[in-house]
Amino acid sequence: MIRILKQIFRTGIVTEPLPTEIIPEVEEVGAKLEEAVRKRFRGSLTIRQVDAGSCNGCELEIHAINNPIYNCERFGVHFTASPRFADMLLVTGPVTHNMEIALRRTYNATPPPKIVVAVGDCGCNGGIFGESYASLGGIDKVIPVNVRIHGCPPTPVALLQGILKAIE
Repeated sequence: MIRILKQIFRTGIVTEPLPTEIIPEVEEVGAKLEEAVRKRFRGSLTIRQVDAGSCNGCELEIHAINNPIYNCERFGVHFTASPRFADMLLVTGPVTHNMEIALRRTYNATPPPKIVVAVGDCGCNGGIFGESYASLGGIDKVIPVNVRIHGCPPTPVALLQGILKAIE
């Protein structure tokens, strides 16, 4: 244990700060997002993220908006493990045959109004996986989609803008 602590102190902080050219864009989108969340959801938007069969590139960017650099919680955006408490579903990847029923159940368990955001090219139209023996294609083949966030993977700022678009 002492050895690990010494290693941590020796390494120091390795997280890179947000590039200065992106800070104003994040703050602008964040302010709009915070205002929209305050008006529509009384200050707290709860999101359930669902991986329908992606390569995890989009998940890494979703985790980035929740890390200390982007910190989406300061704008009133929170993630939950249960669809029963979710205001929005953030779905990534093409829907695999194995995930079709689970995605439908998650959608049905989400209380109205059901806001669904398809994340990444795979979520929007199947991306490089398309429709095949293992994949049904985009999210809209299984459940209705309100907003699509394109990109492979989309940037954290694009994710925040897509969430803002969905709740406006």
